[in-house]
Amino acid sequence: MSDHPALKSTPRTLPVGGPGYVHRRRPDDPMLIGRDRELDTLAELLRQDAGQGVFVLIQGEFRTGKTALLREVLGRARGEGGTVVSAWADPSETGAEFGIVCQLFEPLVLGATDGAESLLTGPAARAAAVLYPDASGSESADGPGPTTATLTGLCWLAARIAARGRLVVGIDDLQWTDQASLLWLQRLLRRAGDLPVTVVATAGPAQTPADRDALGRLAPLFRHRLALTDFDGAAVAAVTEAVLGVPGDARFHDAVRTATGGNPFLLHAVLRTIKASGSGPDAEAAAQITRFVPDDVGRALHLPVQAAGPHAQAVAQAVAVLGGTPALDLVAGATGLPEAAVQDAVHALERAGLMRRTGNRTACACPVIRVALAADALPSVRQQVHVRAAELMLGHGMPVEQAAVHALHAPLGLEWVPDVLCRAAAEAMRKGAADRAAVLLRRALREKLADDVRATLLIRLGEAGLATSVPEGARDLRRGLDLSRDPGEKARAARRLAGALFALDRYPDGLDVLERTADSLRESDTILALRLEIDLVYAGLHDAGSAPGVLPRLMDLRISDAVGTPAERPLAALLALRAVLLGESPAEAVALARQALTHGMNPADDESFVYSGAVLFLGTAGETDQALGYADAAVEEARTRGCAFTLAHSRIIRACVYGQLGRLLDCQADAEAALVQLREIGVDPQHSHSVLATAALADALVKQSRIDEAQSLLERAALTADLDGHWVSDYVHLVRGQLRAAQGQPAQALADFQECGRRTEARGMRCPWIYPWRSESALARAALGEHGEARTLAAEELALARRWGVPEAVGAALRALALATGGSQGLDLLREAVRTLAGTPARFRHAQALGDLGAQLRRAGRTAEARECLKEAVTAAHRHGAALVADRALEELRAAGDRPRTRTFQGVGALTPTEYRVAGLAAKGMTNREIAQHLFVGLRTVEVHLTNAYGKLGIDGRPGLAAALSQDGS
Repeated sequence: MSDHPALKSTPRTLPVGGPGYVHRRRPDDPMLIGRDRELDTLAELLRQDAGQGVFVLIQGEFRTGKTALLREVLGRARGEGGTVVSAWADPSETGAEFGIVCQLFEPLVLGATDGAESLLTGPAARAAAVLYPDASGSESADGPGPTTATLTGLCWLAARIAARGRLVVGIDDLQWTDQASLLWLQRLLRRAGDLPVTVVATAGPAQTPADRDALGRLAPLFRHRLALTDFDGAAVAAVTEAVLGVPGDARFHDAVRTATGGNPFLLHAVLRTIKASGSGPDAEAAAQITRFVPDDVGRALHLPVQAAGPHAQAVAQAVAVLGGTPALDLVAGATGLPEAAVQDAVHALERAGLMRRTGNRTACACPVIRVALAADALPSVRQQVHVRAAELMLGHGMPVEQAAVHALHAPLGLEWVPDVLCRAAAEAMRKGAADRAAVLLRRALREKLADDVRATLLIRLGEAGLATSVPEGARDLRRGLDLSRDPGEKARAARRLAGALFALDRYPDGLDVLERTADSLRESDTILALRLEIDLVYAGLHDAGSAPGVLPRLMDLRISDAVGTPAERPLAALLALRAVLLGESPAEAVALARQALTHGMNPADDESFVYSGAVLFLGTAGETDQALGYADAAVEEARTRGCAFTLAHSRIIRACVYGQLGRLLDCQADAEAALVQLREIGVDPQHSHSVLATAALADALVKQSRIDEAQSLLERAALTADLDGHWVSDYVHLVRGQLRAAQGQPAQALADFQECGRRTEARGMRCPWIYPWRSESALARAALGEHGEARTLAAEELALARRWGVPEAVGAALRALALATGGSQGLDLLREAVRTLAGTPARFRHAQALGDLGAQLRRAGRTAEARECLKEAVTAAHRHGAALVADRALEELRAAGDRPRTRTFQGVGALTPTEYRVAGLAAKGMTNREIAQHLFVGLRTVEVHLTNAYGKLGIDGRPGLAAALSQDGS
């Protein structure tokens, strides 16, 4: 048997690539590209003994290249001097008796001069003489139909022609050949085995039982059968390079092969369109292959679809329009046909290679066929299919999202369509598919709607739009707000619109929206008006221009004004801010923040930036770990909802909390991810959300000692010159001052710190732990030699910090005062700062204080104590990526005479190479003696290395070794 994967034949068939195999040039017909093996197989078959008959049947589904192969074979036969006759069958001519025979022999016998001339006396008479020599029409031994004499005469005619040299007969689409011609061919194949007659025929799937029966009797008479399968990956790659001129990659090949099912015709059609469009085999084209389906594919499908039966076209178009894998009862409902008729049509289309059926469901054989069939259907037909499908789904209680797929394409004016689309949009929003919700709502808004319904849809569209484009979402929200008359809807729309405007740094516009809407609702609904007032005050405090005007309103608010109402939680968040601003009671701030965050940072029933403020206030009040819990939950919830803006905002808040904790790498990761998302949804780098993320990222980079990167980041964001009056700019001044200090520019650093202080004082901020500008200014003045002013600023912050009562704030102020004071008193203050910070979540501040204490101890000549402090500082800083502290502590260690070989003194990173190797072998279960033998060292050496490893990893012995190595190294 042949080893050709597509060849089914008797043992006489030659294997591809066997003796005599010669690689051919690429054929001119592009449909033959990728069929090299099949062509070579046919060439070998046709080179067999010229005195024998060669009968080859090429089988394949729709447009697999059968015709192209046949034409190539016949062309080669002509070039080798053979007599070639050919015929192409057509389904419309299956009733024309001897239609194929007429096509084959009329060109040869008309005007012949040999013995056949005696049969022919004129064009009409000649045809009659060839096809009907027995004018009596007597029946053959085989029953009704062509007489035995007729069939014998035609076979004789073929033999007479073959006597002059090899006769090559080619017949395309044998499945559509008329019955009389099939009987003649059957007789010829049985009798021409020893004649120089070659018959090459192609056959696609037979559609009717009679055709299948006839082909079933005829196919075994072909000694060789070649089954054309769909193109494999190598063939797809070859065709891609031939058509596009470039090879493309595996991803593109997989995409185009999946879209076309590997069908050669479809593959060529799609690739030609890609080339004409100027695209190439890239990732974008791979993701949108069906966009390149040309119109001629739909036209080419007409013939096999029509041949599949009377209902095949309606069923094929319905399946294509419905998409996916619709159930047969749905197809029946969409077409108005009985389900039995649909089953018959699907069966015929499946045999034709155009459909695939699984159980009670069906689908087009590949995406390109689906697109081509759907595009070929009349618009009215497509609409009718969609409407029937949607109505049938709704009638059977199927999910509204499935019905909405078809309602999208329904004609305007159907009363049920807007409701279906709106319900589906709400479900899409619930699942986080905001872009899908927007598509549904835009279609619903094309309908003729009452003003109140249109207002609701516009507001929902605006809310969905915020996930992908804040400017577009804001426009739709404003249109809905202007049209709405419902108080609750107006309040919600106003807050969402204001939030979008704030995200675009249009603070005056956002404040105006809140003010006007609150005024319009004050008489009809005081709670809704209060809810808007809360956002108005909170947002107003963010801008230097509006802060003085809203501060008195903040002081007048009381939680009792909203107890038991929807305004209670947001008012608690705002009053937590007031407690922080006054800097008097962290306990009150924490209690109010917790009350505000009962439903999380982004509550679905009341989204507002005021809740994210409550999370940051928890950190300011010393509950940073709890703040991180709320921020983590907010990020996960936003990711589930699928709202890009909410996710970006939540990540920014978490980045700030990570910064408070000193987890610098985590802070960096969240800030960078938020900046990417903000850019993707159209939020400008200069907008406050982007600026906050940039400041948090720059802060993390400075503390990692990545000074040049921090400088470049601020320059790209245009944050190195004068800044606007937004609250977030205060933070930028603080971070920029820390960067200048790290760059060795204390004067410039002091200017930034003082500007931060001027701004915060103007906003009424007395809490020293929002922006600790006094302690930072004190360090800058100390670097400039202004020790008196430095002590004054540090002492002022320490007094405020003690009044605030949060250890992190107290410890930071103590450190600043210690460094400004110096001497033994400074050492005492530094020790107190280390003790104060040791139990707090502020790990960076603790590492800072440890490093400073070690440095001061070294200068005081207390080297041993200094080394212990400095090693602890290095380890604490290294754990969270605080290279700024770690590097300075390592320098001090070297100055103290130490020679550290690692950048940390605890954890896996602190192990020497030998310690790590010994610990790894012990973790695998080797005994100390086995380790000593394995490493060719003494037993005592192994014991020493293991003891050192236990200490650095913080474990008692072997039981915790594997976990410590794995956890610390992950």
